[in-house]
Amino acid sequence: MEKGPFSVEWLAQSSRGGAQPTAAARRPRSPPGAALRDQEAADRSSPGHEAERSSGGGVPGRARTKFSTAQLQELERSFREQRYIGASEKRRLAAVLNLSQSQIKTWFQNRRMKFKRQTQDAR
Repeated sequence: MEKGPFSVEWLAQSSRGGAQPTAAARRPRSPPGAALRDQEAADRSSPGHEAERSSGGGVPGRARTKFSTAQLQELERSFREQRYIGASEKRRLAAVLNLSQSQIKTWFQNRRMKFKRQTQDAR
């Protein structure tokens, strides 16, 4: 059995300063989805993505997107036509409204929940 860079023997030697990890083991790894989060953060800082910090608890560093009236009107119009958004419509809305696709997806999820609450309250 070969003693790889993470074997018990290697760990024992490395704690005494005897073994050196391989280049792959020394390379820092980005968590999955880090590039996507970085891109979405860049998207939020572009024009049309005004955000305001909430004074409540919440997740630190995450800003709430403040949608413009025109953006909300277009999103509501699209929601009235179809409650579940397809990939092509999501791309189209993102381009037209200057929002990220994940912002569009999240808005639709939240709007469906609001619709569900409204219909339950009406009963």
